Amino acid sequence: MLTFFTTAKPFTSQNATPQRNALRSWKSLAPDVEVILFGEDQGAREVCEELGLRHEPYVERNEFGSKRLDFMFRRAQAVASHELLCYINCDIMLLPDFCAALERVSAAHSRFVMVGRRWDLDIQEPVDFEAPGAADRLRLRALSQGVQREPHTIDYFAFRRGLPWELPPLVVGRIWWDHFLAWKALQLRASLVDASSCVVAIHQNHDYGYHPAGATGVWNDEQARRNYDLAGGRWHLYTIADATNVLTPGGERRNWKRFWAPYWRFLRPKLAPGWLAFLDVTRPVRRFLGLRRARLPRATQT
Repeated sequence: MLTFFTTAKPFTSQNATPQRNALRSWKSLAPDVEVILFGEDQGAREVCEELGLRHEPYVERNEFGSKRLDFMFRRAQAVASHELLCYINCDIMLLPDFCAALERVSAAHSRFVMVGRRWDLDIQEPVDFEAPGAADRLRLRALSQGVQREPHTIDYFAFRRGLPWELPPLVVGRIWWDHFLAWKALQLRASLVDASSCVVAIHQNHDYGYHPAGATGVWNDEQARRNYDLAGGRWHLYTIADATNVLTPGGERRNWKRFWAPYWRFLRPKLAPGWLAFLDVTRPVRRFLGLRRARLPRATQT
């Protein structure tokens, strides 16, 4: 069936519930789903024993102690029990539509990487995925209360075992690694398939308390800058907008819009001030019409 692999923050305070929710959601997808959790963070061993996960306590780190993505990709491919693998962030809940989409994509492509946009949702409580109708209720809640992020945020990468990633020593917990993986997939001549319209991947909103400088540090500190350099700079940083194919409920199609994506990345920062001014001017009209700003494109979202 499918092997997920991931790493987590310590299972303490505000991190415990969203991470447990995510892990439980993956395990609930099918009886033979395998989940590999990398790292010896506080509570990781106990959670693996409780939920029946495979624990890989050792993970290579850089001199700052951050976990290296290249090691996890190599090790997961070496020890996974299944042909299909998925690296996924440990705060993302998945529903059965993920497996349905992956089955369609894997049947259509011998070499592929499936990605998709996420839905941000405020959720603080534990989710019981074994309860009747739990997945349907969660899906409706995400679609009605959540906000779908733009294509530059990528939280999962599903692929077939044997894809020769050969990654540089990028670290998780900072930015740019996901953009590099999207670029790398295309360099490997894999079909980069956008499953956003078929998969409701739910991100549980959180702050960036694990970094002393919060989100600013995650995006701009020395390790973030090093990820950028290791990736090879801006020309090796792609997003879901660069996908070669788009999976839809009615079938799969080529993504001709991808040829516009590099130009939009260049123009976007230049257009952002004008877009924000437009939002300010039109706010009274939008309020009168009942339009929520959260549903409009976010010109400065990162």
